[in-house]
Amino acid sequence: MSHRIEIIMKGHLPDPTGLKTKARIHNDLGITTADVRTADVFIINRKLTEPQLRLIVHDVFCDPVIHTAAIDAPVDYPYDWLIEVGFRPGVTDNVGRTATECIERTLQGKFDTGEAVNSRKLYFLRGNLTREDADRIARDLLANDLIQAWTVFAPAAERVSGRALSRPQATAAVIETINLEVDDVALMEISSKGVLALNLEEMKTIRKFFREPSFVAERARRNVGPQITDCELELLAQTWSEHCKHKIFNAIITYDPGTGRTVTINSLFKTYIQRSTEEIRKGRGADDYCLSVFKDNAGVIRFDDNWNIAIKVETHNSPSALDPYGGALTGIVGVNRDPFGTGMGAALIFNTDVFCFAPPNYSGAIPPRLLHPRRVFEGVREGVEHGGNKSGIPTINGAVVFEDRYLGKPLVYCGTGGIMPALINGKPSHEKQARVGDRVVMVGGRIGKDGIHGATFSSEELHESSPVSAVQIGDPITQKRMTDFLLVARNRGLYSSITDNGAGGLSSSVGEMAQECGGAELHLEHAPLKYPGLQPWEILLSEAQERMTVAVPPKSLAEFLDLAAAMDVESTDLGSFNDTGYFTVYWKDKIAALVPLDFLHEGLPPMRLNARWTPPEHTEPQPTAEREFTATLKRLLGRWNICSKERLIRQYDHEVQAGSIIKPLIGATDDGPGDAAVQRPVYDSPRGLAVGCGIAPRYSDIDTYSMMAAVIDESVRNIVAVGADPDYMAGLDNFCWCDPVQSEKTPDGEYKLAQLVRANQALYDVTTVYRIPCVSGKDSMKNDYSIGDTKISIPPTVLFTAIGVVPEVTRAVTPDFKAAGDVIYVLGVTKDETGGSEYFAEIGFVGSKVPQLPDPAASIAMYRALHKAMQQGLIASCHDLSDGGLAVALAESCFSGGLGADIRLKSLPLENVTQDDAALFSESLSRFVVSVAHGDVKAFEAAMAECPLGKLGRVTEERRLRVTGLNDEIVIDADIEELQAEWIKPLGR
Repeated sequence: MSHRIEIIMKGHLPDPTGLKTKARIHNDLGITTADVRTADVFIINRKLTEPQLRLIVHDVFCDPVIHTAAIDAPVDYPYDWLIEVGFRPGVTDNVGRTATECIERTLQGKFDTGEAVNSRKLYFLRGNLTREDADRIARDLLANDLIQAWTVFAPAAERVSGRALSRPQATAAVIETINLEVDDVALMEISSKGVLALNLEEMKTIRKFFREPSFVAERARRNVGPQITDCELELLAQTWSEHCKHKIFNAIITYDPGTGRTVTINSLFKTYIQRSTEEIRKGRGADDYCLSVFKDNAGVIRFDDNWNIAIKVETHNSPSALDPYGGALTGIVGVNRDPFGTGMGAALIFNTDVFCFAPPNYSGAIPPRLLHPRRVFEGVREGVEHGGNKSGIPTINGAVVFEDRYLGKPLVYCGTGGIMPALINGKPSHEKQARVGDRVVMVGGRIGKDGIHGATFSSEELHESSPVSAVQIGDPITQKRMTDFLLVARNRGLYSSITDNGAGGLSSSVGEMAQECGGAELHLEHAPLKYPGLQPWEILLSEAQERMTVAVPPKSLAEFLDLAAAMDVESTDLGSFNDTGYFTVYWKDKIAALVPLDFLHEGLPPMRLNARWTPPEHTEPQPTAEREFTATLKRLLGRWNICSKERLIRQYDHEVQAGSIIKPLIGATDDGPGDAAVQRPVYDSPRGLAVGCGIAPRYSDIDTYSMMAAVIDESVRNIVAVGADPDYMAGLDNFCWCDPVQSEKTPDGEYKLAQLVRANQALYDVTTVYRIPCVSGKDSMKNDYSIGDTKISIPPTVLFTAIGVVPEVTRAVTPDFKAAGDVIYVLGVTKDETGGSEYFAEIGFVGSKVPQLPDPAASIAMYRALHKAMQQGLIASCHDLSDGGLAVALAESCFSGGLGADIRLKSLPLENVTQDDAALFSESLSRFVVSVAHGDVKAFEAAMAECPLGKLGRVTEERRLRVTGLNDEIVIDADIEELQAEWIKPLGR
């Protein structure tokens, strides 16, 4: 039996959710409604008495001052159309799960198996709307058909008290075998139908191994047949997925740089990324502050003698394309678990987020299975907002990039930093070791169908058969409760190793931890499930969220489980770690998977790929005859990639935990753009941590080598600009690429792979000179959409995140001009480098003169000199020059500080620049605008004597930006409030 409870705001009170929905219907769909009212619905699948129902309504769901409730009857509210939205069977329903827990506490009794609460939402629409309007509102705004079901009720239709959507009928859980002794076509059909993302060579490698006489004999000894089981094939597929094994980055590549003479690259990762970090660390000797790199869930550096910092940045692109809210929410709570599962576990102290979307005003056709960019934008924003805010973790840094090609797949980069004591119970906190005999304990949420094939799905392009089951819905509240518990357990020394259940779920977490001691035994029948009916392989692979796996010594197991129960965190003993050399998975005393660890982790054959570089050709515009650029500057400030992101930033909590020193918005009225964040992670220490990022996908249309150099330089500039020590930095590289493997559907694969090679070469060249070690990273290699004749590939995109230590947070610097009379300088040389710039994009060109970093040694020397001047207190403001160049940076520093500026371009350090537009809008690298108090000018100029420096002018009390051009004519004359208004207009406040 089930009951339905509906809760609605009283008619005389405003409904904030309804008002927001009404505005979105108008703004996103162009449909005008007179009124939108919402109600919450709870379907309780349990037999309850009338007094129990009234108690639940009063104590759990309803505030009698503001709400009206109806039990097993519809609420009475007028409508012209009514839309009801609920999750499909098998999709995580966090609100329903929370309601279940609340009812259990109220009634002081647990729900039985099969009993639960489902949540839904009602939307009462009033106005002159057609059925077509109502259907469109439901389909295009209120519900995602992949994970939600919806019903539209007409005005005259009787609204029946609905019941819960039924779960799929539970089928008997069985272990199935798969015959691999078939031809090549049939092998690939097995891979394709199973969403395994295994190529023919990989399928043949698995088949060959399962023919090995010694392995067949061992299986027979263990009463396992010779044919591979579904659990084994799924286990190998997720472990060998591009997502987990980075097959392209570890491929053997034959590369032609355009000379006709090829070179062989044995692993891009080892040749460029890992080698760079190894050389930097070796060069630092005893001063090496890297503690754990490329071997755990996150990178770890020493913050000071007593504390370490762990940091990781992940992508969640494919799930966010299908379900922007759920995909992004899972992205942020998922990456939270990476630092938390690093070493013995880090307390989480900050989040970052960087998004790449098609523009919200996109007006072209939307191909099948894609959502409008505006909906993707809002869903991703809300998902990351809910994940971070509800977890109590501040979001301190980020960026948003808009480009039409991200229509095919949005990019959702989420990052998290954590802090851990240098020593925990007398042992280094960054080290962990599962031991033989330790129990395999799963902690946190339960297992469901959500997230199955997440790793393999993310290793493919988005296509017609992309599985709904890959979508996960995160629950930050459950995760916060879990992490609070595990930190207590950590401090009590109750576990010896920990990792998260990310891609591949238990198959990944236990399979990886087994390497620490040499084997593991897992019993799936003990795993707690959200509902019955999951097959053994689904239990093994599900990526259902909010779960960690820990290795608990037998002597600590009882205390661990008692503490979990006391803190209301579900924890389950699923097996043990051993030294057998096998990952053995059981289902009810029968072996479901028996796979040697060395084959599981080392048996993947390397890919062999070809790459050929041919420089692209782009038309250069004719020199402009324009002599006044005020209107151009205003247009640039209103471009999607430059305009204010305040509307997004304000919805993220960047104050929680009270450690934020420089926040995302800065200036006289806290509404200007910052370069990087500064956080004080240890409250009784003046030492700070700066976090910044660089991303420039347009440059990749010209040359990915230049693009990579630019994003590294930008991220370093950002943190140096706020006070970070350029000799105490670390980086994270996150590659998002279109498919670079030559094939019939990717005929330019060799060129795209050459782009990837060049980007890696630049990473090595720049990081080794800057001495910024990469401590972690990730790649996402199949960011394409392909359905029918339509293929959309993202531009090759790299996010480079930089963290650095700020020796003294009171010396931190922001970009806003501080006082009239301060002297304005530009550090660095401005060149004729407008290729790929926002200025060229505004006038409809790509160009070819992409910004170059010809002498990174000179750049890092300048950054060291600038940092020294900051430590001496000589810098009033500092702003790095990036999108839009000098003119945009000056405008931002002016309106952030509420002050004006008089500028002369003739004083710029220039190289091959003869046009005012190039001087104003070039995006040349390694440049800053700084302001210096009049009394500090001599000391500042002495400090920067060896650096390219130009004294441009002064900060003025008059709130205007005036710029005199190279020919002594006024080229910009604008009121700063007008400039700021153009900057705010696109996204608003």
